[in-house]
Amino acid sequence: MPLFNSYFGALSVWLNTRRKRWLARHGEKLTLTYWRKLDKKGWLRVIGKTAAAGFLVFFLFYLSVYFGLFGWLPTKRQLKAVQNSMPSEVYTADSVLIGRFFIQDRTNIKYDQIAEPVVQALVATEDARFYEHNGVDYQSLGRVFIKSLLLQKENSGGGSTLSQQLAKNLFPRKNLGFLSMPVNKMREIILAKRFEAVYNKQEVLELYLNTVPMGGNVYGIESAARRFFNTSADSLKIEEAAVLIGLLKGTTSYHPKLYPERSKQRRNVVLAQMAKYGYLTPAQKDSLQQLPLKLAYNVYSHNSGLATYFREHLREELTRWASQQEKPDGEKYNLYSDGLKIYTTLDSRAQRHAEAALKQRMYALQLAFDKHWGRKLPWSGQPDILKAAKERSLRYKRLKAAGKSDREIDEAFNTPRKMSIFRYSGAVTKTLSPLDSIRHHLRYLQAGFIAMEPETGYIKAWVGGMNHTHFKYDHVRSKRQVGSTFKPIVYAAALERGISPCSYFPNDRRVFPEFDNWSPRNADEKYGGAYSMQGALTHSVNTVAVNTALQVGLPSVISLAKNLGMKEEMKETPALALGTADASLLEMVTAYATFANGGYQVEPTYLLRLVDRQGRVLLDKTTPARGRQILSRQTVLLLRPMLQSVVEQGTGRRLRRDYRLNMDIAGKTGTTQSHADGWFIGFTPDLVAGAWVGGEDRRIRFRDLEQGGGANTALPIWGSFYELLVKDRDYRRYANSRFSPLPPMLQSFLNCPPYQPPVVVAPVEERGIDDFFERTGRKIKDLFKRKGKKKDKEKDWQRDLEEKLEKRERGRGRGRGRD
Repeated sequence: MPLFNSYFGALSVWLNTRRKRWLARHGEKLTLTYWRKLDKKGWLRVIGKTAAAGFLVFFLFYLSVYFGLFGWLPTKRQLKAVQNSMPSEVYTADSVLIGRFFIQDRTNIKYDQIAEPVVQALVATEDARFYEHNGVDYQSLGRVFIKSLLLQKENSGGGSTLSQQLAKNLFPRKNLGFLSMPVNKMREIILAKRFEAVYNKQEVLELYLNTVPMGGNVYGIESAARRFFNTSADSLKIEEAAVLIGLLKGTTSYHPKLYPERSKQRRNVVLAQMAKYGYLTPAQKDSLQQLPLKLAYNVYSHNSGLATYFREHLREELTRWASQQEKPDGEKYNLYSDGLKIYTTLDSRAQRHAEAALKQRMYALQLAFDKHWGRKLPWSGQPDILKAAKERSLRYKRLKAAGKSDREIDEAFNTPRKMSIFRYSGAVTKTLSPLDSIRHHLRYLQAGFIAMEPETGYIKAWVGGMNHTHFKYDHVRSKRQVGSTFKPIVYAAALERGISPCSYFPNDRRVFPEFDNWSPRNADEKYGGAYSMQGALTHSVNTVAVNTALQVGLPSVISLAKNLGMKEEMKETPALALGTADASLLEMVTAYATFANGGYQVEPTYLLRLVDRQGRVLLDKTTPARGRQILSRQTVLLLRPMLQSVVEQGTGRRLRRDYRLNMDIAGKTGTTQSHADGWFIGFTPDLVAGAWVGGEDRRIRFRDLEQGGGANTALPIWGSFYELLVKDRDYRRYANSRFSPLPPMLQSFLNCPPYQPPVVVAPVEERGIDDFFERTGRKIKDLFKRKGKKKDKEKDWQRDLEEKLEKRERGRGRGRGRD
């Protein structure tokens, strides 16, 4: 401490000495008398020294900004490689843009894709000497020097060139306290000169018009043209270009949608500027200023447009993908800013037909559903349905997560507020409580539809619901009981086990004590006799499906279902044969694709290619890999006519009667217990498609099979889709497409009556006593008859068929050899 005091004391003495010396030499300059005595020469000397000192300060300030003392500045090389935040774009297989993932709504375009009036209006309004300076307009800069630097007015404007504004757009200003304005202005001057050193004038304009904010989250002239006029930047008219350039003065104040009159006035100012600098004649200016402001406002939303549910599924998947993939610079990909091009298998025309078919059918079905229940709510007597819907809502989950009590949550759900509610005629805004909104939406039936190419697994249409704004749940992926659409899997397993399609299965009702005395019932409550596989599948006979599954073995049925793509765990119970397992529409359509493609496992594919902004291919599935064969060709060839019989004679015959479809169709309806779910999955030679219909809650349903069955709910969506599809010129070839003919050898295995009635045994006295003794003697004779060897087991019918086909091929081979 004494040493410190010693040093501090010496420093104080030295400073005091220096102060006295300075006052001795310059003290008089601090008096008014000194300045009054100064002559002209003295004043010039003072001014010169002041200017030199000011220049030195300015130079040191410039160097400090230039070398990054107040923050990093990009080099010329980095500016040359500058990239905007760009949205990723989703395209269909037929090259239609259907979606964009972005934080900033921006689409980069080339200079020659920008209409000339846009550039003229921009230069005339924002930087009239743009083509004359090298990034800094010193004349304009001098005019606003006092306002910008000395008075610290950020909105003084007028001095920044387009190049300086570009620097500000790409590298936002920093808050540095009282130094903010001078430092930021100096940064923009330095960057503007660097921009013009690496870019020519057209490139600067291109970069500027791709980056400039146009209000909200809209950036760049292309996105603005699409938002306000529903057109592209190269198609903008003069008056439209003037509106958009006028918007740059204040993206809120002159917003043409919010303040049309103010926007029109600003447009006319821009037109006047264009005339002032010779881009318009006075007559053109006067004529254009008289035009009314006409907008074609087009707000892009993730909840609107084509394939909304599919786009959301894709967004979730690609967000996960991007978080695990590295770019060449080592950073992770960002779906919302890296400008990826996403090419999918969807077909825009098929997608439009699918959405139209679903909406058209669901509107009619909802009218029938409302009439069916009348004034009664579909959940009458079951208040827990409404309670469960409330607890599933996002509002409830947020309130619960925020720690709100049950009383506070109930109060929030019963407080009326303005909200948008769904109607088929269009969304309407009403004042309702959130609980009333849940009541309103809960009574709507839901639906899903998907179409796939069976050979490739390419998804061509994906409709997850009726309206993504109000119903977020995707019913292409949701799991529901599959009902009778599972039965073809049971019969496929039977054919694989060697059971002949003409084997007859009793239509007897059985009770299973080991499964709580469960007993399968037929929808028509008719029993007795026996059915072949085709007869049982055509008429969806439950008792036969159960008997067949038990004969095959439930583990074999489950194993096949898993191989076909069903992922949920399945219980080994007889009821499984009736479709008690849960599966998604995507899984069931994938399973039927195997029936349609010759027995090969197929992987659902919807993402074809992924390309980055530099054109590097990050993912490529344009060459589909064929899966392993999980069903023999004989099995699928024999199963197909059974499924065709469903359409021709069974529960699917409405497709012929109501929709006049002439192509070959194979398919199966499905209805679950209490009519909670309606299904139809079918395939033609070209596509396999499926539809599902049901309530958000499984307990919301029709109360009878006629209205709630899959033939009445889901099948019409499928039929309407194909009806619209074959009317489309691009798909007319589907109208009369045919399956390949069934080989005669296989046809013979289906030549049997679909149903055998019960055998009526007449009493003995009616048959005659002689007949009785004759048959009794025959039985006794057979009983004591010795056999040289045991009776051969019945050969597997498929093995028998293969042997016959092999013999035939060998015969053909010898014949060809002789030729």
